[in-house]
Amino acid sequence: MDTFLYFFYLAGYVALFIWGITLANKYGWLSASNVLLLVIFGLIVDNTLLALGRYIGTGHFLESISYARFWGHALFTPTLVLFAWDSLKKADIAWAQRKLAKYISYVLVIALICLELFTETLGLKLEADWKYGVLSYTSSEPTSGPPIMVLIISLVLIISGFLIWRKQKWIWYLLGTVIMTIGSAVPLPIKSDAYMNGFELILLISLLATKYLQDHEGQRQKTEF
Repeated sequence: MDTFLYFFYLAGYVALFIWGITLANKYGWLSASNVLLLVIFGLIVDNTLLALGRYIGTGHFLESISYARFWGHALFTPTLVLFAWDSLKKADIAWAQRKLAKYISYVLVIALICLELFTETLGLKLEADWKYGVLSYTSSEPTSGPPIMVLIISLVLIISGFLIWRKQKWIWYLLGTVIMTIGSAVPLPIKSDAYMNGFELILLISLLATKYLQDHEGQRQKTEF
């Protein structure tokens, strides 16, 4: 069942990636919100390896390419901070227009990447793990404490999603983030690990839909003037 779900998520992310490229071609590539393409690409790699792991089998090859899952998470996920800042800027939130807000966003992204690299990724050792019919390579050392990087990004997205809801009456950004946060924090009595990746898919759908809304509205306003 989990293998099927990972294939399903993979198809969903490929569709989102194509949609994201279409939006970038239509509304411009020089936008910080296009970092969603990096995040989606990382999740495509993640779900591909989880879906195909059992077919590749244990060994050096799967172990080697599995490091891409963790490096993608460390390098791409923090860029969601830039998406949050850009969405607030497009919503005409006053303080988000200032250069200081932009600089703080970039500094926070770099800090989160470094945090994840030095605490989780560098020196990572993997071991084979069979669970619910899925073969993956996971960290051989148990994680200590909550994922600080993910917690900070979730907080940033929740705050920006709330402000977008208040400013543009668009609740899906906030709702997608809240569903992702609660779904990841509260364990469900389900014999599956794949369901948690579904919350990530919901989040990315809500973020890409927000990008579409804001880009479309921005272009409409330009044509009126």
